[in-house]
Amino acid sequence: MSQIHVISHPLVQHKLTQMRRAETPSERFRQLLNETSLLLTYEVTRDLPLVTTEITTPLTEMEAPELVEHPVVISILRAGNGLLDGVLQVIPGARVGHVGLYRDHDTLEAVEYYCKFPPIEGKTAIVVDPMLATGNSAAAALSRIKEENPAEVRFLCLLAAPEGIEGLQSAHPDVSIWTASIDDQLNEVGYIVPGLGDAGDRIFGTT
Repeated sequence: MSQIHVISHPLVQHKLTQMRRAETPSERFRQLLNETSLLLTYEVTRDLPLVTTEITTPLTEMEAPELVEHPVVISILRAGNGLLDGVLQVIPGARVGHVGLYRDHDTLEAVEYYCKFPPIEGKTAIVVDPMLATGNSAAAALSRIKEENPAEVRFLCLLAAPEGIEGLQSAHPDVSIWTASIDDQLNEVGYIVPGLGDAGDRIFGTT
């Protein structure tokens, strides 16, 4: 069964508040999202497996821990790229995949238009998308990723709606979710409330 991890670190919450402000411009929004993604990555990778290896320091030899292997990071386009840069600053050795999905505004269903992955089989995949709203895009992306037989899939987002969490857990009960906030609800057109608007538009300055 999946778990929900709400990251309540004071710096995460402070930066999220700045991103929620309607007057925050795209340049500042991108900076804040990048900074926040560094902190979120620290949490989503907290229990990655380690192996002990022998190294030589400037003073002596020792046994020291290092990652068994780097996770694969999958960005759900286009807004996922706003989190991706920060994740790669923390895990520069990670290989990266992309899933392109758009939401049909009438049905709110996800439609795939692009997909390219590095080798995923047997690896931990961290899927990034700032918003977990209806959960349809995330569920569709995870279904596609699971076709590659990863060992584990983790979902990392900035905001989640209760409806999105329910939908994702229903479709993928084995996938745990990390988020900075579980907001109140979705509005009639599928946006998270109170939310921060359309993350992609705010990242890229589009409308």
